[in-house]
Amino acid sequence: MFNYHKVEIEWGGRPLVLETGKIARQADGAVLATYGETKVLATVVSMKEPKPGLDFFPLTVNYQEKTYAAGKIPGGYFKREGRPSEKETLVSRLIDRPIRPLFADGYKNDTQVVVTVMQHDLENDPDIVAIVATSAALTLSGIPFMGPVGGARVGFINGQYVLNPHVDEMPESKLDLVVAGTGDAVLMVESEAKELDEATMLGAVMFGHKGFQPVIDPSGSARSIESLHSSPPCAAYQASKRASVWSATAFTTKRPPGVSARSMRR
Repeated sequence: MFNYHKVEIEWGGRPLVLETGKIARQADGAVLATYGETKVLATVVSMKEPKPGLDFFPLTVNYQEKTYAAGKIPGGYFKREGRPSEKETLVSRLIDRPIRPLFADGYKNDTQVVVTVMQHDLENDPDIVAIVATSAALTLSGIPFMGPVGGARVGFINGQYVLNPHVDEMPESKLDLVVAGTGDAVLMVESEAKELDEATMLGAVMFGHKGFQPVIDPSGSARSIESLHSSPPCAAYQASKRASVWSATAFTTKRPPGVSARSMRR
């Protein structure tokens, strides 16, 4: 029987739905996020033990858009999908930057995040949905991740800030700003603007940070990433994953050669 759980909130005038327990159940964490009619699947897998000799955290983030997400099939001379596009590479970096600093110090287990656009309604850009889905999947995975994080796009149209504007509204916007962070801090800002002053830019960052709080804050409706994480089936699953991942290596303590992690925990 599936440990299926679903949460839904109203965010930026559109429903945001997070689902887990049906798809990619063998992954350490998997979340299907739906915003409007755009669907993104984020999966997270981490090795149980670090590779010997690594002095860095081997985190890989792959964001991929397939033509079937827009109801198209490659044809003509190129009948297969090619290498990752420029946008796929940039969105992969967009996801990587806010999550990388939140892993526990000393955690060097090989970790892969794969984000796939399952459906694109051509109105809601999947990059913001990908950040939210990745954060939710990491929070459920049991990996030592000090999240969750949220993300939002901010537009500036007719002198007003707009949260997560539609794709067809962006040509009218003087600002295209993506902000990501936690409940009390901003971790990443990327923007493109048309000669806006400093006060407007700072206001956009604060507007975006406030705008994604309902996604990660369990207060109020209690329908957020945290509530997905604390649901009974997900909490039990997450606890078992944490036990298997954390017990595999004493990543916060350097143990002498020949001494096992189990003996150190004693």
